[in-house]
Amino acid sequence: MTGASRDDDAIGDEAVSSNRDQRNTPSNDLDWCKCGKPPRIVVVGAPERQRVQSAWRRLRPVVAGSAKLVAEDFAFEYTFTGDDADLVIVLGGDGSILQSARQMGAHQIPVLGINCGRLGFLAALSPEDFLDAWPKVCGGDFAVIDHLMLQIEIVRGDKVIAEQLALNEAAVLSGPPFQILDIDFYTDGELATQYRCDGLIIATPVGSTAHSLSAGGPIVRRQLQAIVISPISPHTLTYRPVVESADTFLEFTVVEPHETTCVLVDGRILGTLLEGDRVRVQRAPVSFRMLRVPGQNDYRTLREKLGWGGSVNLRH
Repeated sequence: MTGASRDDDAIGDEAVSSNRDQRNTPSNDLDWCKCGKPPRIVVVGAPERQRVQSAWRRLRPVVAGSAKLVAEDFAFEYTFTGDDADLVIVLGGDGSILQSARQMGAHQIPVLGINCGRLGFLAALSPEDFLDAWPKVCGGDFAVIDHLMLQIEIVRGDKVIAEQLALNEAAVLSGPPFQILDIDFYTDGELATQYRCDGLIIATPVGSTAHSLSAGGPIVRRQLQAIVISPISPHTLTYRPVVESADTFLEFTVVEPHETTCVLVDGRILGTLLEGDRVRVQRAPVSFRMLRVPGQNDYRTLREKLGWGGSVNLRH
């Protein structure tokens, strides 16, 4: 693939495009279509999954024919530097997408997800959809959408003892003997409330369709800069999920944690809590970046993945 040059028609199209509402039309800020070079691709996927291996054997010739394959990582071991690739193709399910976000860390590169799993909110393209979408991606017909990530820290005394970026959520769970927790919850340094509940979930808009949704939280559009705070099985029924600004600094402490009370980040244990420990949650300095190709949108995903279509005859 060669870089696209701007002819008169392209300039005319660009002028029309510039008049669109920028709030609703994210810009394409990858430059491989302007520099005359093929995109540099890192491929990652779930190890030891037959569907992933089968899909990649089918798709590899298509990708390799128009892109430079920097790495093919099926063990989630590749070390990203931030300037080594233009695009990361992730094969698997949403768990693989979350793993790729952890793997990139502070060096987030735009991701295109191929669903080789079951539900697939984030990895929304099937291998067949990818074959249709890939020529459009190579031609620059896509948008890059930034998704909020959170920085989670466990603080003991004056020292941060554990930290992790979260794409979906951070959660505190009681663990055995599964007794109700008392959680002092602060926003921007001020006490907001004391939750009495089995646990607490702080989710991003991406994570609003994950653990938070199961706990009764709302679905939040992915592009919104917001955080969902959802208590799990609250002792008082008037405790309801709250949607807060993504720029709010959140902190909470568990008054009397059990030996097994822990903080999970995107489904993985970050650390156990001792009395006096504080958990800090704030906007991460980086965003998770995903490619969106024509035909993809949030409501289509909800219709297809959550069965929202009902008996409505949707026109395409």
